[in-house]
Amino acid sequence: MEFFERFAIPHPSPAIYASMVAIALTTIAVVVGLTYFKKWGYLWREWLTTVDHKKIGIMYMISALLMLFRGGADALMMRAQTAVPENTLLDAQHYNEIFTTHGVVMIIFMAMAFIIALMNFVIPLQIGARDVAFPRLNALSFWLYFMGAMLLNISFVIGGSPSSGWTSYFPLAGNELSPSVGTNYYMLALQISGLGTLITGINFIVTILKMRAPGMTLMKMPMFTWAGLITNVIIVFAFPVLTVALAMGTMDRLFATNFFTTTDGGMDMLWANLFWVWGHPEVYILILPAFGIYSEIIPTFARRNLYGYTTMVVSMVVISLLSFVVWVHHFFTMGQGALVNSIFSITTMAIAVPTGIKIFNWLFTMWKGKIQFTVPMLYSLGFIPIFTIGGVTGVMLGMASADYQYHNTMFLVAHFHLVIIPGVVFAMIAGLTYWWPKMFGFMLNERIGKWGFWFIAGGTVLAFFPMFISGLDGQARRMYTYSEGTGFGIWNMLSFVGAIGLAIGFALLVYNIYYSTRYASRDIGDDPWNARSLEWATHNPVPEYNFAITPQVNSSEAFWDAKKRGHKLFKAGYKDIHMPNNSGIPFIMSVFFFIFGFAFIFSMWITVIVSLIAILACMTYRSFEKDDGYHITAEELKKAESELRGAK
Repeated sequence: MEFFERFAIPHPSPAIYASMVAIALTTIAVVVGLTYFKKWGYLWREWLTTVDHKKIGIMYMISALLMLFRGGADALMMRAQTAVPENTLLDAQHYNEIFTTHGVVMIIFMAMAFIIALMNFVIPLQIGARDVAFPRLNALSFWLYFMGAMLLNISFVIGGSPSSGWTSYFPLAGNELSPSVGTNYYMLALQISGLGTLITGINFIVTILKMRAPGMTLMKMPMFTWAGLITNVIIVFAFPVLTVALAMGTMDRLFATNFFTTTDGGMDMLWANLFWVWGHPEVYILILPAFGIYSEIIPTFARRNLYGYTTMVVSMVVISLLSFVVWVHHFFTMGQGALVNSIFSITTMAIAVPTGIKIFNWLFTMWKGKIQFTVPMLYSLGFIPIFTIGGVTGVMLGMASADYQYHNTMFLVAHFHLVIIPGVVFAMIAGLTYWWPKMFGFMLNERIGKWGFWFIAGGTVLAFFPMFISGLDGQARRMYTYSEGTGFGIWNMLSFVGAIGLAIGFALLVYNIYYSTRYASRDIGDDPWNARSLEWATHNPVPEYNFAITPQVNSSEAFWDAKKRGHKLFKAGYKDIHMPNNSGIPFIMSVFFFIFGFAFIFSMWITVIVSLIAILACMTYRSFEKDDGYHITAEELKKAESELRGAK
């Protein structure tokens, strides 16, 4: 019994027991469904072992949507708890666990997954490639991310959730103040998923630099591809810092080292510095792909080419450089001194300049354009004013002296969400809607999509604008309750109503997917948006080989040139195409990573050693495996293309 006691929840509640039952019933339903419909073989062949960048992108997208609702449930519980004074819906411990997992799930497992989903699906198509440079590494990246996400998400039913905030500051995250295994889950889950993200960064840098279509120079790449390149460079420089910090934190908790302790030579501020050296570039890892998405959508529906292509590229490069020299603004109040605070205050305000350039370039792109108010365009238009407000309040927070008033209040919560929701969530829904026909061969319903937009945009404003007022009135963030005499009640109730509006909007997104899957027309052609970049030059949905003939490119809007200026994209004839084989090794290896992480969390050292040996065995097997892939012959290509054209 002593062995099993370590897995018990330290702070159980009826909600957690209900979650256990729900998880068990869902698992049983999935297993029964796959068995009844005889889909185990299909699942293994087509998804668990796939190395196709398109399918991997779709799996990232499905995972991101699941994490969106997981993190959204946490958000609703937080807003419900603070909607009225002295509420008892949640106690202090459960509130701490919920806001911790909300932050981690939304940033690491929802937003990151969404941007990598679209990068996976779109970038190889935009550059005219067959796949990414390292298809098996791409599959391993996804499965490491997925296992990290699952590891964190079992914490609230096995052992207990982390409760020291999504930033996990020490000494709060140390053993003395966080004695449960919750913070161990945080350290290991982020370590495993972060390794997958780092592999993604390397993979996409090589893909973009080495696999572009003939004629596509760097300055002829679509803007989303540029955003992807810069984002992955940031990933490669930033994520090793997180890896080191998490390793040091894990050793502090499990092996009694003193990197981040307040005694015995430790330094708790070292964690804060290492975390935000990664954490602020992470914000731009999320934002820059969103900027790339808007730079694809706005020209398409304004019917004009993107204004200021070169300045858009330069501004992204400048943002990426400045993102590494602003991290101290996250803790102006923690004793660095006036000189250090002043330097980082200047760099913080400087990063607003290239961002402002991008805003004006999008506005100039729309100037005198023939704007079509589609769902992707509505999200792009809604992004500009809401994100600008979030950004301007960021400049306010960037003034070190004023930050002593704003820091750790709801004002900061409002700022952050009014940057991330329009800057990432709006972009992801816009991109999902925009590229959905390319993924599945039909369009999402515009009417339902527009209803969803207004609920999400209106809910965002109503949920977070009142926080500016309550924050300036003195409401601290992470407070699980407050007295009626504070006057915070009305603002928190408005925020709760806004959160319900957001929930309705996201529910409409799911309903739209269901409705469109059942009823949408499949006869939409290959270019339903009259788009401009190369991914729209192939079929809907995209065949496994992407392009039957490698395209020849002469501008950043190659497909638009082909349609409007007579440029011939496909000049050569059919040739044999080499394709990679599927492989089960990435999935199997990631399962061993999951076991390794779980065992490490609970100090089960024999299991740790066995799983580590299994991971090394997978690597060794891959090193000696002879797998030359397979070929699609020219005759097979010709027949497939004829059938695809005949189906239109």
